Amino acid sequence: MLRPRLMKHVRLLVLTEDLPQASLALAQTENFHPDPRTPAAAALVGLPARDYCETYHQAHARLDKIAKLIPLEEYPALAQVRVVPHQELTDLNGWLGEAWQEASSYEEQLRRLDDQERLIREQAAALVNFQHLDIDLKMLRNKTRFLDFYVGIVPRENLLRLEGAVGLAAHLLHVYMQRGEQSHVVIVGPTGERETQLTAVLAAAGFQPLAIPAELDEQPEQLSQTLETRQAQVRTDRESLHERLTQWFDPLRGRLLEARRTLLLAEPLVTLDPSIRSSGHLAHLAGWVPAHALPALSERLTGTLTRPFELQARDPLPAERALVPTVPVKNWLLTPFALLVKQYGIPEYGEVDPTPWFAVTYLAMFGAMFGDVGQGAVIAGLAWAFRTRLGDLWRFGLLAGLSSVAFGLVYGSVFGYDHALPALWMSPIHDPILMLELALGYGVIFLTIACLLAIYNRLAIGNRWGAVFGHHGMVNLLFYLALVWGGLNLARGTAFGTAPLLLVVGALAALAWFSWQHLAAPLGEKILVVFIETLETVIGYVSNTLSFLRVAAFSINHVALSIAVFTLAGMMGDFGHLITVILGNVFVLVLEGGIVMIQVMRLQYYEGFSRYFAGEGHEFTPLRLRRGPVAP
Repeated sequence: MLRPRLMKHVRLLVLTEDLPQASLALAQTENFHPDPRTPAAAALVGLPARDYCETYHQAHARLDKIAKLIPLEEYPALAQVRVVPHQELTDLNGWLGEAWQEASSYEEQLRRLDDQERLIREQAAALVNFQHLDIDLKMLRNKTRFLDFYVGIVPRENLLRLEGAVGLAAHLLHVYMQRGEQSHVVIVGPTGERETQLTAVLAAAGFQPLAIPAELDEQPEQLSQTLETRQAQVRTDRESLHERLTQWFDPLRGRLLEARRTLLLAEPLVTLDPSIRSSGHLAHLAGWVPAHALPALSERLTGTLTRPFELQARDPLPAERALVPTVPVKNWLLTPFALLVKQYGIPEYGEVDPTPWFAVTYLAMFGAMFGDVGQGAVIAGLAWAFRTRLGDLWRFGLLAGLSSVAFGLVYGSVFGYDHALPALWMSPIHDPILMLELALGYGVIFLTIACLLAIYNRLAIGNRWGAVFGHHGMVNLLFYLALVWGGLNLARGTAFGTAPLLLVVGALAALAWFSWQHLAAPLGEKILVVFIETLETVIGYVSNTLSFLRVAAFSINHVALSIAVFTLAGMMGDFGHLITVILGNVFVLVLEGGIVMIQVMRLQYYEGFSRYFAGEGHEFTPLRLRRGPVAP
């Protein structure tokens, strides 16, 4: 399952008139990933499907515009799979053009209603700032010969200071509305020299003027009623327009659905257009097909095409590896984990698919860090209850919950109660040193397997030097295992050991030599770079291993949080004890459960994927015939 699915590069030569039928056959197999590269043959320069595609795109755009006015099923059932001739597509495009001409008048009327409704909303929003003023707003918008008016907003904390300042300028300040920390004010005073002084005072107080649109030249209360009346009229006009639009659409619904079906049947040839080249009556198209699906593809073409064709297949060339698509995992249980792997990237062709390894290690670490029978059962139950909303991820939640249940049985923990069940082993808090040692051991195994996967990936693509001397290659692995060997000797109270020391020094020397040979730089810079890279190797492996101590730390922390909850519950009465235990478990589930998921993901991404998984591939997206349920 870890090995990538083998792919073949296929080349299909057909008569140009058979292209629509060939595209349908390829779409029905759902195993042909188009290759848009221009063929090597110089004569194959024609674009036989270009006119067909232009007609399709125009018809599709017209139908989509109609469907924006009246909902139309996107993937109606197909009564039969058939070839759509170019002439039929041209006729359909002409009819859709006529239909859109009629529908566009409704679209224009709806647009005008939208504009009116938007204007009413804008005026209503502006009116909110003046609704408590019982005055004709036109008077405030226009200055008079003797009076100036200022309408605006000022921070409430500056209000008293501003009131005193405007009084010195022989102006009056009236607060007509308070909203939060803002005060809405009107300032009135005589025109003259003091107007300039007042402007500076207003700026210092944080005064923000409010513009009064010309449309609001009425009493606010009267204007509010006018806006409500206009809004009601727009709603009435919209309902009437929708009724007329529905009456226009109903007789055409069947024909529009048939147009949708026709476009779905024409879509495969349009999708293949970038990959099709021709010379006279001969057309060429190429793509990638899983090796196991090649016989079925050949059989489908043989049974579909009545005229001669040629199908050739070969293995991908080394230079094409970056172009070969990767077939995603289709296992029912692994699908949600594949979605999480995809967030990091897609394996290149030839790389190991990390999904199975990711699934096993993720569940093991999550269960070890969050082991509790009751809380795990809640996670699994919630995942099952909300499976329709969670999509494929509900299986991830279910498996994570079951892993928590399994480790809860090992620890003997149920909703934080350590002695509710007989533990199959022990609670982590009873021997934290042992838990830390087990976490380190797990980290060593995890990193070793990650390095082995990196070595395999490089050998699979013929990168032998990278497999030996590259990051996390054979020499790196030898250094790491020798370092672990020596570390175990120190932990037992003995010396580091001559053999592991020689292996560590030899591996570092080999890495330094390889880096020296492949670095083009001045002597001083080469010495510095090689030294830093060698030091980084030592520090990196030590820190990466220590990162797995968090597996033990969170397993101990989980128990410690439960102890804290029960300590608080013990201070309460019977009812308070029950409420505290329930709320405490909810807190642990939400907060610690989320943190544990993030920490496990971090270990997977940074300590695992970064070693062996480039994630620079692209997903296998075969040609498909998009359709709803097959019509009876």
